[in-house]
Amino acid sequence: MLNYRNILIVRTDRIGDVVLTTPVIEAVRTNFPNANITVLVSKTTRNLVDGNPYLNDVLIDDRQGRFKGFFGFWRLVAQIRSRKFDVAFIFHTKKRTNLLCFLAGIPVRVGYKDKNYGFLLTKGFVDRRHFGEQHEVEYCLDLLRKMGLNVASPSIFLPTDPKAEEWAQEWLKNNNPSGLKIVAIHPGASDSTKRWPAGCFIGLVDKIVERHKCLVIVIGAGAAVELARELRVQCARPFIDLTGQTSVAQIASLLRRCHLLISNDSGPMHLGAAAGIYVLALFLRNQPGINPERWKPFGPKGFVLSNRPDEAVRLGIDGSVVSGYKDSIQVEDVLGIVNDLFERP
Repeated sequence: MLNYRNILIVRTDRIGDVVLTTPVIEAVRTNFPNANITVLVSKTTRNLVDGNPYLNDVLIDDRQGRFKGFFGFWRLVAQIRSRKFDVAFIFHTKKRTNLLCFLAGIPVRVGYKDKNYGFLLTKGFVDRRHFGEQHEVEYCLDLLRKMGLNVASPSIFLPTDPKAEEWAQEWLKNNNPSGLKIVAIHPGASDSTKRWPAGCFIGLVDKIVERHKCLVIVIGAGAAVELARELRVQCARPFIDLTGQTSVAQIASLLRRCHLLISNDSGPMHLGAAAGIYVLALFLRNQPGINPERWKPFGPKGFVLSNRPDEAVRLGIDGSVVSGYKDSIQVEDVLGIVNDLFERP
């Protein structure tokens, strides 16, 4: 019987990945109720695990600050070594994370074995995630199952940040005093081939506001900022642009107060699912490993529209688009689901 007392969970990638690993944190706590459980995440996702009741501590892999470069990496190795962990469950299987746990002397290192120094794992399992046969939540939990741990029905968790909650309440008081239903839209994505065209979002915003007399807010950062600027110029109906103005914690608090989020395949759709609201996700690249089966919003309030496989946006070896259509999902398709969700409580 496993008797780990000091456990490290490693997930140093992006927003959606961290959210979808939260069922692991709960399951580990259930199996080891008296253990010390620590999670290692990137600086940008700290808000997603701070305040998680199943954790004892959070470590930050600040690759742009203290742990940057060769010497920074060794500082992180030393910090983790000093914690004397019994086991590391590694979900971001990159060379850095596998090497980090090996050099830190963690005796049991569990993860999916691939070409990214997978040979450094002591419990390495065959990696089938690139086939996209099941949801990412289940791939994460499978590592625990393969170790003989008990896993109950999974649920994702989003901690509450008191300051962000206070901010959201004040924002609502100032911007939605009449209590209209709120629809959030996230037009961005880190990958340009996953972005539904701005023209489609423009038509959608106008029709949603006209039909449902609701408040539309546009959220996101990075590419979403420029896209929102285009919407401001061309939309006939009003909306509130919050792109580039909110933290991850503030977005999460605001989403809790929304009725619906419409999003490209990107991290905020997982925030919406964790917040317990309706989420309609748009998948333009319906291919194994990046398909809806693996990455759709988790839970009963998640809905998906995706390109058919023959319409999916595909890239060549050099990263250029070789086939597929960004606009094969029609505005009317999205609006049909939106209309249905407005009838639901």
